[in-house]
Amino acid sequence: MANLKNFIKSKTFFIYSALMHIFLSIIVIFVSWFAFEPKVYNFMVQNFSARSQGDKNIAVIVIDDKSIERYRWPWKRELYAKIFEYLHEYSNPKIIGYDAILSSSEDKKSDNILFNKLKSIDNLVVGFSPLAEINENSTDYLKMFGDKFKINVNDKRTDIYPNIYNSISKFPQEYFYSIKYAGSVNINQDYDGYLRRADNIVKIKDSYYPSLALKMYMYLNNSDKVTINNSNIIVDNTNLVIPSESTPVGIQNFTRYYKRFKNSEYTHKKYSAIDIIDSLDNIKAGKKPIVEPAEFNNMVIFVGANAKGAGLALEDALPTPILQRHPGVDIQATYFDNLMNNQFIKTTSLIQDLFTIVVLSLIAFILITKLSIFQSIISLILIGIVYFAFTAICFSYGIAPNVITPLIIQLITMIFGYSYKFILEGRNKEKIKNAMGKYLSQDIMKNVVQNIDDIKLGGKRANVTVLFADIRGFTSMSEKMTAEEVSVILNEYFSEIEPIITKYNGVINKFIGDAVMAIFGEPIQDINHPQNAVKCACAMLNKVEQLREKWLFEGKPKIEIGIGINTGDAFVGNIGSEKRLEYTVIGDTVNLASRIESYNKVYKTNLLISSSTYSHVSDITDVIKIADVTIRGKSKKMDIYEVLRLSD
Repeated sequence: MANLKNFIKSKTFFIYSALMHIFLSIIVIFVSWFAFEPKVYNFMVQNFSARSQGDKNIAVIVIDDKSIERYRWPWKRELYAKIFEYLHEYSNPKIIGYDAILSSSEDKKSDNILFNKLKSIDNLVVGFSPLAEINENSTDYLKMFGDKFKINVNDKRTDIYPNIYNSISKFPQEYFYSIKYAGSVNINQDYDGYLRRADNIVKIKDSYYPSLALKMYMYLNNSDKVTINNSNIIVDNTNLVIPSESTPVGIQNFTRYYKRFKNSEYTHKKYSAIDIIDSLDNIKAGKKPIVEPAEFNNMVIFVGANAKGAGLALEDALPTPILQRHPGVDIQATYFDNLMNNQFIKTTSLIQDLFTIVVLSLIAFILITKLSIFQSIISLILIGIVYFAFTAICFSYGIAPNVITPLIIQLITMIFGYSYKFILEGRNKEKIKNAMGKYLSQDIMKNVVQNIDDIKLGGKRANVTVLFADIRGFTSMSEKMTAEEVSVILNEYFSEIEPIITKYNGVINKFIGDAVMAIFGEPIQDINHPQNAVKCACAMLNKVEQLREKWLFEGKPKIEIGIGINTGDAFVGNIGSEKRLEYTVIGDTVNLASRIESYNKVYKTNLLISSSTYSHVSDITDVIKIADVTIRGKSKKMDIYEVLRLSD
């Protein structure tokens, strides 16, 4: 226990506490980044970032449940041809993005209808999928694919991850030669399944390929080259700078999502594919189309599929911060919307996040040291509210700082700070208690501490035994000695008798010069207080005899003490004023004990007790009765007893 107290007192304890706080904070930071921040990020995006409407010049045409009610899945590709015919022959869209991956041929005749239709469309970008699997048989195809669809890249990165892609989903030969542009439609979810980032550029072997959205943007801006840095992508011939980061699956950026279009599951205006097909048929039949072709003039159109009723094979929906089942074709439209309007979410850097954590922790530490616990808690709550409001504003402007982690670390700092402060305060209280115990009895101190909320003037009557001990001839002796010599003798004397009084359940009430007043029976409850007081007196006399021999050897003066003991009722409690209290015992019992002690000088004795005390100790002492003694302040004479020894 002593070692623990010394450890707490040392600077080492502070250092260990600080290191423990740092270690725990590091663990909490990593746990929070993976467990809490992603969920909070979703909340902040949904409520503060995704507040604006998607671009009105972007729309999606979807093979939905309504479409497959008319034509059962899988669709023949001639139906797709009708959609593209409608857009190309009767409308004038800026560009069309085809969010689908065609792999194998199905119906030769139907396929050729689609492929022949696509040959005539110059503003169409189709989707492909990079693959991690190694396919040695596709080496020639990969080269042919790269020659046609890869882009020129000036890669200035220093933090490049190993490339995980080795091949590409293979197009039917006729489809490959029919299309002019292609972009990756790969979507990589975070570890918790949510889609927060877009893959703008993927690397397959030694070639770079744009995403579907980026290729569409480059086509519209007549750009064929990009520059990649550690923190962004710069599209040549444009003012577009995409805040990006390198990952094993590609060069990604955080997507800025938009609010749902008229509370639908889409964030851009959505058209049913069957309405487009019917509109084409109506136009050819001379009837009014369901959807006017002019609606798509100068629009950016994405074509894809998302039909829940068709089962998982056709449902293309993933969880995003704003929707649990966000249609994939609308996600692709969102990616392009970000590029076209230069709207992204930019995350704060690691250094910025750590700086925020450190600043908030320091603020918490300062508040803990300067304010009361209530004031600091209120202040920290207000700081938390202000910080949350600050992060909400940041998200509304497309900046995503850590939200919950700094607040958790601030809370941990508060807990550690108050724990450390509590330990220090406990140590200081113990030091104060020990220091006061040198002026007051430890037992009185304990009584005060136990009743700390009920300290007041007053007390009670109790049966106690009072012991007075006085050094004989101390006044004349002290006149022959220096003050330092007197203090040495007194300090040694008091140091030796204090443990004896404590041993017998006594409490030193006060030192009066060279005299000691001790109480037995209060505040320590002891039914044998008269016997213990007498035993204590005998032990004190023995100790003084030992000290006398020691002092004589040291050349110090010979001393003797006289002890007087009386038992009776007295007032025990706090006396004084409301501002200055003293725990003591007063009454005739105390006065009589003092006067009995003074008779030691008269009868040349060392230990005298009253008859009331003798009645309790007669069976344990050998005494000499001194009869008919006149006591000052008493009208009647009384008997006192000299205690010679404790009987066997």
